[in-house]
Amino acid sequence: MKIKLAIALALGAATAAAWAGDVEDQIRFRQSSYSFLSWNTAKIKAQASGHPETYNKDEVIAAANAIAGVANSGVFEKLYGAGTDKGTGWKPSRLKPEFFEKQDEAKEFNANFIKEANELQKVAASGDVAAIKTQFGKLGATCKGCHDLIRIRE
Repeated sequence: MKIKLAIALALGAATAAAWAGDVEDQIRFRQSSYSFLSWNTAKIKAQASGHPETYNKDEVIAAANAIAGVANSGVFEKLYGAGTDKGTGWKPSRLKPEFFEKQDEAKEFNANFIKEANELQKVAASGDVAAIKTQFGKLGATCKGCHDLIRIRE
């Protein structure tokens, strides 16, 4: 059932990306994807780092599947079109204008994010809290690196 949910989420995100539309739509879809990603990373952080005494393997697996679904959905390829550094989705875009000049670096961060998200999905299935915590740290490092490169801090 959880695998079906992850597949549905990934397909839904990919479908949304395929018809992303104008700048505001791209920003809204992107912001929604990252909010969903944040919610799921918070669940893993609470389980593996914050409160391991309440560890729930199924919740961690579901969250890891959702993260991998977002990572593999094409968000990077479809929702960073020209002008998405200036528009407004649910809120103003925080994409640095330099993003468009740093495509090679951004693509490398995206590839690493996908790799680490897919690995987190595998590690989560093992139930090994220490391994999940380690892999979660690797995933977080990819997020931070990309944020430092292309995201305006609030």
